[in-house]
Amino acid sequence: MVKSILFENVLPKVFIGSPPEGGPSDVWGCNLLFEKGCSVLIESASGRGKSSFCSFVYGLRNDYVGNICLMNDAGEMLPHTSEVSCELRRRGIAMMFQELRLFPELTAVENVMLKNSITSLFDENDVRGMLCELGLEARLDVPCAILSFGQLQRVAFVRMLAQPADFYLLDEPVSHLDEENSIKMGRMLRERQCKDGAGVIVTSIGRRLAYDFDTVLRL
Repeated sequence: MVKSILFENVLPKVFIGSPPEGGPSDVWGCNLLFEKGCSVLIESASGRGKSSFCSFVYGLRNDYVGNICLMNDAGEMLPHTSEVSCELRRRGIAMMFQELRLFPELTAVENVMLKNSITSLFDENDVRGMLCELGLEARLDVPCAILSFGQLQRVAFVRMLAQPADFYLLDEPVSHLDEENSIKMGRMLRERQCKDGAGVIVTSIGRRLAYDFDTVLRL
């Protein structure tokens, strides 16, 4: 569905006339093409619009100047309108939110299976296996309300993988994880990228996901 995402001189409106501190950006005010099959790390300091970037890409916000366009497999350019964004979120981009957005009353397995009930990508044994691979074997049927943030990050990551997508967008996915789990998540994401030919966009303000990125940009 989505072959590439084009940024043309995109700048958050809040930065007009008052640019963020920290010097020039490789993203804001630039022309960028994010392509399927490629992986990009976007590193940022606080206050430079990382959450804005993710919301713009995912189509949740439009408080920016410039253009964000999508190109489909037929080579057609589509404007990043609310109608296109809705379809994009359903089929084109799978996102792991920084704030995770899990249902606290549901268990780890139930949170993933809720997404999977829409996509039918895995069966429950697959889901349990992926969560166990990330060290959650003792927390599979525990309500997410009592899990640590690092455990919740792993649940949210597996939930993201339950959605087929042309692009995977991960907002600070390992901020509360140790190196071992970062490596495991990086390996699982790489396997999915290679299998589906998807694009990968990851943001970070400190800890990096253990991943061999094609490109590293400064926000």
